[in-house]
Amino acid sequence: MRRPALTCSMVLLTSGAQAADISFATESYPPYTYQTEDGSIDGAGAAQVRAIMAGVGADVEYRIDIMPWARALALAQTQSTSCVFAAARTPERETTFQWVVPMLMDVNLIVARQSSSITATTIAEALLYSVGTQREDYTEGLLRRAGFERLDLSASFDLTLAKLLGGRIDLMAISQDVYDRLVREHVPIRRIVVLSMQQLGIACNPALPAALIARMQSSLDRLRASGEQDRIQQRYGLPPVR
Repeated sequence: MRRPALTCSMVLLTSGAQAADISFATESYPPYTYQTEDGSIDGAGAAQVRAIMAGVGADVEYRIDIMPWARALALAQTQSTSCVFAAARTPERETTFQWVVPMLMDVNLIVARQSSSITATTIAEALLYSVGTQREDYTEGLLRRAGFERLDLSASFDLTLAKLLGGRIDLMAISQDVYDRLVREHVPIRRIVVLSMQQLGIACNPALPAALIARMQSSLDRLRASGEQDRIQQRYGLPPVR
C-alpha cells in the first residue's frame, strides 16, 4: 500500500484511548492502503484489518498508522504490541513474526516506462538495468537474490514510481494488482517480467499473546469462508484472493 516520511496516525477503535492493545502499521500503497482527503485511512488492506478486528471483538482496542515501510517493519520487530501489514511471508521472516494469513496472494512484476526502449524479457536480461523499490520492502531482498546490483531504494512507493516516470531509474518492482490499476488509470508503464509470487498477511511481534493471534487468524478464516474477504477486494477493484 506512501507520502512524506511522517507518520499519519488515523484510526483508534475507542475514542480517547491512551494506548491500543495492537498497533497496526502499514505504508501508503493504493488501493491497499492510502490516506483519504479527510485524513482517514482507507483501502482493501485497511478494510480487511478492520473486519478482522471486528471479528476478534470489542474487548481489543487497535489503531492503524501509515508510515514509511522500513519504519513500519521495524516497529513490528521491536514493539511488543505492534503488527505490520501486508507483509510478505518469506522464509527469512517466518520466525521473526507471528503470522495472520493470507490477506493477499501477490504477484510481483518488473516494469518499465511505456516510452522506454528496454527490450528485456527475462530476469537475466533485466539485470543490466537500474531497478527501484522501497527500503526494507521484501522486494528489496527478492531483487538482490535475483542478482540486481544497480538497486535504487526509496522511502515510499510514490517516490519509486516518480523516479521511474522521471527517468531516474530504468525499472521498478510492483504488485500485479497495483500495476493493473495504474494501467487502467493510464499511467505510462509496461510489464517486463514476473519477479515473484508470495503470500502476504499481518506480521506481529512475537511478544503479542498467542491467544490473540489465534483469534485474529480465526476471524480472517471466517472472512475467507464467508466470501467477505473477496467482497472487500472487489470494492477496491481488486481480484479475489487466490
